[in-house]
Amino acid sequence: MKRIIVILGTSKTDSMNRVILLTGGNIADRRSILDKARHAIDTQIGSIIKASPIIESKAWGFDSDQAFLNQVLLIETIDIAIEVLNKIQLIELELGRTRKSTQWMSRMIDIDILFFNDDIIQTERLTIPHMHIKDRRFTLYGLSLILPRLKHPVYHKTIKELLNTCEDQSEVEVYFA
Repeated sequence: MKRIIVILGTSKTDSMNRVILLTGGNIADRRSILDKARHAIDTQIGSIIKASPIIESKAWGFDSDQAFLNQVLLIETIDIAIEVLNKIQLIELELGRTRKSTQWMSRMIDIDILFFNDDIIQTERLTIPHMHIKDRRFTLYGLSLILPRLKHPVYHKTIKELLNTCEDQSEVEVYFA
């Protein structure tokens, strides 16, 4: 069942929410930071059900000499979307993320909410599904490794279909399985 949510509540639900996150970074010990992010997510937000291999790709949206490592995580949580966002931002801060501008730039860690159940959420702080999923090969590739038949609730195409038609043809490879 698809839900469109414009304003988010503040109370927890008794049912489990299925959340798909993308973690990534390209500064310092990239692998170690992804491991720390995964552990923090598992202990502070919800249980990790599936994890993609760690993938490596060039920076998207800006130039950088250092490639990114990314990993897609499927988690289950009782938290609502805005609570997940708040916890993610605290984890990012704990792991050394600094937000200097609204422009894309190199960073220690970035954690994006890609999907929250089949919900479509548009608020000032949160847009779900993530607005750049269909444009980023590295995101679609990671998703396709664990959830190729997942249907995007807005585009009504599977992740595999979106990957096959993605205009971004950047090289993406498995860094660590």
